Amino acid sequence: MCGRFTLASDSDAMNQMFFEFTIPVNLSPRYNIAPTQDVAVITNTPSDTEAPSENRQVEFFHWGLIPSWAKDPKIGNRMINARSETLAEKPSFRSAYRRKRCLILADGYYEWRQIPGDRRKQPIYIRLESRKPFALAGLWETWQPEGADEPLRSCTIITCPPNALLAKIHHRMPVILPQDVYSEWLAPEPKSADALQPLLLPYADEEMEAYPVSTYVNRPTNDSPECIAPFEITQSLN
Repeated sequence: MCGRFTLASDSDAMNQMFFEFTIPVNLSPRYNIAPTQDVAVITNTPSDTEAPSENRQVEFFHWGLIPSWAKDPKIGNRMINARSETLAEKPSFRSAYRRKRCLILADGYYEWRQIPGDRRKQPIYIRLESRKPFALAGLWETWQPEGADEPLRSCTIITCPPNALLAKIHHRMPVILPQDVYSEWLAPEPKSADALQPLLLPYADEEMEAYPVSTYVNRPTNDSPECIAPFEITQSLN
């Protein structure tokens, strides 16, 4: 799964990676993004319907998908991730999979690895070796709270089986989309599972790195560069 991630890259790196889109100049660095918080997304529907697709801009959605038909928004707490293999089957995701896809902006994420012979888990920080920001494949939905003027927009991160590097840490990983498929993933017209599934693959392991960090990251309120500082442990990741 993907339960925490980061987005702390500077504006130059963000604009280079997402040059087709409008990136806020005042995007605050985030080192410990947690479920139910707002996350930076780019959807397949421009905010301005008259604008061409390349003018899509970053928006902020609640992390934890709440389907439009939900009675209770707490359902989103259980839907921070969506398995790539069953998107077309699950009632919570199949409509969004066809029509409401998004990029969720990140530059790293955390996973917790079980320490052999110990009840504790070691947090691991995972990112691209290039340290560039990237886009996670996501789905989004709109839910109208009773009595509220504005709808609540929410999203989920799609996961897939891990690559060889990450299989040593966890049995799932988020889908990191290569830059050259952003347009295809964000195509505004409805898409079939047959057209989309080839995009939902594990990212190349040779382009990624993972290292232990301290349990400081375990507390969601801790949001500083200390979260991603390397932490020396005696056990290898291998």
